[in-house]
Amino acid sequence: MSCIRFNTPAQREAMRKYAPAMLTAEEAAALHPSPPVTESKIRRLRLLATSTNPKIRESVASSYNTPADLFETLAADPDEGVRSCVARNEATPCDILRRLASDSSEQVRGWVAVNYFVPADAMEQLANDRSKTVRSLVAWKGSLVDA
Repeated sequence: MSCIRFNTPAQREAMRKYAPAMLTAEEAAALHPSPPVTESKIRRLRLLATSTNPKIRESVASSYNTPADLFETLAADPDEGVRSCVARNEATPCDILRRLASDSSEQVRGWVAVNYFVPADAMEQLANDRSKTVRSLVAWKGSLVDA
C-alpha cells in the first residue's frame, strides 16, 4: 500500500481556485511595519558601539538605524569585521564608503565594492585595486548592470 496520494484534475483545479493570494514583499511589509526608531533605540546603539566585544560593535555597524556619527567611529574601528559591516551596510554615508574604499583590508574593500550605494568615484578606484578579488567583485557587480 502506497502512502502517495494523487489528486484528480478536478481536485487540483479546486486547490488552485481557493489558494490564498501571494503577497508581494511591499504588501507584506505594509501589513507588518517595523516599529518606529526611538531615541531609546539610538541610545542603545551608542552604548553598544562602545562594547569591548567586536561582535556587538558589528551588530551596531550592521543596523540601518545607526546614526552617521557612529558610522564614522565604527569605520575607524581596529577590528576588520566591524569595518566590513560598515562597508556592506546600505545606510552607510557615501563619504565613509569612499574612505573605506582605501582600507588596508581586502575584505573591507570587497564589501565596499558590492555595496549597492557606493559612489561611482569609489567604484573606479576599486576597479584598479591591488587585489584581484576586489577587482573581480567590481567586474561582477558591473556585469549585473549589463545583464
